[in-house]
Amino acid sequence: MNYLVTIAYDGSKFYGFQRLNDLESVQKCLEEALTKINKSDVVIKGAGRTDRGVHAYGQRISFKLNIKISTDGLKEALNSLVKPYIYVKEVLEVSDDVHARFSVKKKKYRYKINMGEYNPILTDYVYQTEYKLDIDKMKEVANLYLGVHDFRNFVAGEREDAKAIIYNIDFVMEDNILNIIFEGKSFYRYMVRNLVGMMIEVSRGKEKITKVEEMLNSNEEIYGYTAPACGLYLESIEY
Repeated sequence: MNYLVTIAYDGSKFYGFQRLNDLESVQKCLEEALTKINKSDVVIKGAGRTDRGVHAYGQRISFKLNIKISTDGLKEALNSLVKPYIYVKEVLEVSDDVHARFSVKKKKYRYKINMGEYNPILTDYVYQTEYKLDIDKMKEVANLYLGVHDFRNFVAGEREDAKAIIYNIDFVMEDNILNIIFEGKSFYRYMVRNLVGMMIEVSRGKEKITKVEEMLNSNEEIYGYTAPACGLYLESIEY
């Protein structure tokens, strides 16, 4: 049977989503649990490979099992093995052609910045900047990102194609935490963190907005600023 599962996790407790030899990763933890349940090896596919320190409210994974088990039973069994830093929110039995990564229609990411007093309890869960940020300038930068662009200067590593579409970017303030919410079709490695990073640099007067325009339009490599992983959350994925 083929399953599509929604999970949440605390990224500060893992070396990222992707399996990395003996290092503790989200994928490794889930595959070990599923292999116990299935009594044979299980390989999962994730909708997005979040980096070390990046969190998720609504990551999606897909996998196949040989055994027959109800969705409720699978959810209970998985949670008994992967908690407390991973939690299975929903288990769906789906057709064989559904793939966690290749069937994605839209992703939503959230980046959190503490705009109030420093809070040590939030260290692993929001970016606590020492700079005063101009949200209006951040919104100006965000408007440049909307639509289809070649984001090669906002992506880590070399790619043949870094084109992507961003449908919407919202700014929501909740208890002195600025939430920047991105909705788009594809997001590549470090892309959201680099997009936020340039918002921060422009808003604090370190860079001009014209540099962002150059980064979007130039074929030459232009370096920007990468925001810390702790503030990033994979919020939801639509199929």
